[in-house]
Amino acid sequence: MSIKQISATELKAKIQNEPHLFLLDVREPNEFQYARIENSVLIPLNQIPQRLGKLNQQQEMVVICHHGVRSQQACMYLVNSGFANVSNLTGGIDAWSCDCDNSVQRY
Repeated sequence: MSIKQISATELKAKIQNEPHLFLLDVREPNEFQYARIENSVLIPLNQIPQRLGKLNQQQEMVVICHHGVRSQQACMYLVNSGFANVSNLTGGIDAWSCDCDNSVQRY
């Protein structure tokens, strides 16, 4: 199964053009406290199955983690659960910090 990938710079443009884009951050709460993309929603990876019902299957969603590994896993789970419009942020929050917003701390 192939998951759509989106670069940090593509995501930045998408955020500006699509106000209804849902940013799902699947990192742990301490990571989210330290560094995050504005308006992203935290649901740690291990909580996705229990909180699936709170997510809109039709909404366009970009999944975020530290480097793109956990978010890729979350994307595969979401697509297998019937979510059609899911993308993985390639390089994660680290790429976002390097390429788009250096006020977001790296770790």
